[in-house]
Amino acid sequence: MQTKKWALQDAKNKFSEVVNAAGAGDPQIVTRRGVPAAVVLSMEEFAKYQKFSKIQQPSFTEYLLNIPTGDGEIDRLNIEPRNIL
Repeated sequence: MQTKKWALQDAKNKFSEVVNAAGAGDPQIVTRRGVPAAVVLSMEEFAKYQKFSKIQQPSFTEYLLNIPTGDGEIDRLNIEPRNIL
């Protein structure tokens, strides 16, 4: 892929070129004051990202509740507290 960075003003002036390059499968990065601000993608690439983002991910709570614990009991260390006097 031939990803190119465009300053915002250049991207505005040559928007057709930016869109044509993105349509050819080359994501185009648009910067504002030298900092990446946006990416122009082809519809095909965008659809891939959309499909990926819709995959159901478990919540953090669901993740923790699904951690296998073996027989259901948690092994704890039998440690005596230290004397703090």
